[in-house]
Amino acid sequence: MRRMMAGIALAISMTACGVSTQQEVEMGQQYAVQINQQLPIVQDPELNRYINVLGDSIARLTSRQDLPEWRFYIVDSKEVNAFAVPGGFIYVNRGLIERTQRMDQLAGVLGHEIGHVVRRHSIKQMQQQQGANIGVTLACVLTSVCNNQAGQAAIQVGGTALFAKFSRGDENEADEEGIKNVIRAGISPNGIPEMFQILINERNSNPAGVQSWFATHPLEEDRIAATRQMIAKYDAAILRSLATDSRNYQSFKSRLRSLPPSPTPRR
Repeated sequence: MRRMMAGIALAISMTACGVSTQQEVEMGQQYAVQINQQLPIVQDPELNRYINVLGDSIARLTSRQDLPEWRFYIVDSKEVNAFAVPGGFIYVNRGLIERTQRMDQLAGVLGHEIGHVVRRHSIKQMQQQQGANIGVTLACVLTSVCNNQAGQAAIQVGGTALFAKFSRGDENEADEEGIKNVIRAGISPNGIPEMFQILINERNSNPAGVQSWFATHPLEEDRIAATRQMIAKYDAAILRSLATDSRNYQSFKSRLRSLPPSPTPRR
């Protein structure tokens, strides 16, 4: 199997050809294994059940019906961040969840990260790269050749070293997808610009707390205005009917707060 996947990596790196859905899923599965070995993933069954039920309620209504499953994980880190891995693997840091006030704000983050997978932004980044870099990237994902200090360090920074900052265009597309995704799921999209505002406010008062997020997610005030304009195109009566919060979500947050403090990040 390792030889087969290494061959896939080499073929893609040499020819810069398209990445099939099967290859995308294989990459995501192998990368998720490495992430889950290197990052402190929350193991609480109730918390994992909730995040997967919420995430799946959004993801299963997207156009990516070709993906066999979506998986959602909580990273036990006080840093604010979230990222998506090709193939339908979504990670959200505990620090981000703790800064939400309502369910629709976390749903908006999930919808946005799902949007990156729907639009295959990470795959497009790979295809745009040339030469040895893409070969190394895919070989790390598809095989164990990066099971050394350098490869582990790439995982430890939060899963974002492999897939660097998305372009502003990609972020706008993911915002648009995120809005559509949560509305389909019966959830208010207003949580998206509201969450952006929470993060910008914290950047002004406590920059270190959201440094990881802004290192990988370009975000300024005009992006809040842009998402509000996207939302304004939908029927106001429909928007008023959508869910914003739930007792289950507040119980989820309370249970998350009851966990021991997040471990100190490894250096």
